[in-house]
Amino acid sequence: MKFQILKFKVSKINAARKFNFLFALALTFILNSNVYAMHPLISDDAGTTGTGKFNLEMNVEYANDNGDSETQFAATLSAGVRDNIDIVLTVPYLFLKAEEGDETFKEDGLSDISFEVKWRFYEKDGLGLALKPGIILPSGDEDKGLGDGKTAYYLHFLATKEFEPLTFHLDLGYIRNRVELRDVWHYSLAAEYAVSKPLILVANIGGETNPDKESNVHPIFLLGGIVYKINDNFSFDLGLKTGLNKAEADYTILAGIIIDF
Repeated sequence: MKFQILKFKVSKINAARKFNFLFALALTFILNSNVYAMHPLISDDAGTTGTGKFNLEMNVEYANDNGDSETQFAATLSAGVRDNIDIVLTVPYLFLKAEEGDETFKEDGLSDISFEVKWRFYEKDGLGLALKPGIILPSGDEDKGLGDGKTAYYLHFLATKEFEPLTFHLDLGYIRNRVELRDVWHYSLAAEYAVSKPLILVANIGGETNPDKESNVHPIFLLGGIVYKINDNFSFDLGLKTGLNKAEADYTILAGIIIDF
């Protein structure tokens, strides 16, 4: 799973120096704020966990943008309160590194925690439709570039269609940002191909509005990866995301494990 959404952060480091971080997070989580359909995908799906069941995702994402880097560790817990309703909590931890001239700045700490509800309101003939409202809490230190500093709200429309062995996911979202930043519209399309029972190939393409009001270049990404299911309750994944323009991070490496119980 895991929405993963672009976050724009204006950070202050060493008090007097200011510079902009513009990264695609997971980042997923986070990432960050959103939960992915099947990590390493950025697009979420219309599936839910099921009544009384839980899903735990633990993942790491390393993004590099022209030498500056961001590493995110995130844990996401989904709980099925009904067959078609999940509640989801994502807790991310960030490591930031940026260079300015001959100086290197590093920060790390808890980032913005997100809470969301996924409601699948339609399911028939392999087609699922869902809505996912959520809230991003300002738990990260804004001055260190670890958080946005204000509460944000979002809503995603999700559609999943199965054509065995292929499955497609459409994710359309909106994030309400603070006044200083532009509101974000998210759009992405993902595909899964079941090569065999344990092995799934995944691909994802999409983009978002650049939250920086001074920029008219909006980030666009392309992602490819694999998911390997050890058994029905445990799987691991690996992915590579690349930016298709200068507003997106040059590349992002994603890896994670998923446990169902």
